Formats: sequence, C-alpha cells, structure tokens
Amino acid sequence: MNEAEELLGAATRLETDADSVERDLMKLVLTVVELLRQLMERQALRRVEEGGLTEDQEERLGLTLMLLEQRLTELRDRYGLAAADLNLDLGPLGTLL
Repeated sequence: MNEAEELLGAATRLETDADSVERDLMKLVLTVVELLRQLMERQALRRVEEGGLTEDQEERLGLTLMLLEQRLTELRDRYGLAAADLNLDLGPLGTLL
C-alpha cells in the first residue's frame, strides 16, 4: 500500500466532516480565548483593588470585559457549545477553567 492509499484509509476511518472539524476548532479557539479572558479579568481586579487605575480606566476596563464575555457567549451559542464544553480535562492536573 502506498502513502496516498494509507492517508485515504486513515481519513475514511476518522470519518471527519467539515461541520465537526469546524465546531471542534471553534471549541479549541474559544477555550483559549476564555482562558485569556479570565486571566485578564483577574489582572484587572487586582489592579482595581490596588488602586492603580483611574475611575475612567476602571469603567472602560469593565465595559471591555463585559463586551468580550458577551461576544464569547454569542459564539458559543452559534456553535452549540455550553460554557462547560470549554473546560478541558487535563488529567491529573485537573480542569483548565
């Protein structure tokens, strides 16, 4: 069996379709973005608690984080994903989010 036949055989065994590939890719991307959003939120709260921001900066930061969360929710809904779907199991390390 040549290399092309092996690749074709592997592709048919995996039975991938464009919709599932797109959904799984979006799940991965949204997981990374959600992780970054949560890290940014924690950093913002720390800066607010330390008093290192002006009232205007706090307001803009809060609005930005709210809009980001809203957009992530819209994308999850579009791809039929729940927030729990983005929480990857890292085995002995626990869950990601």
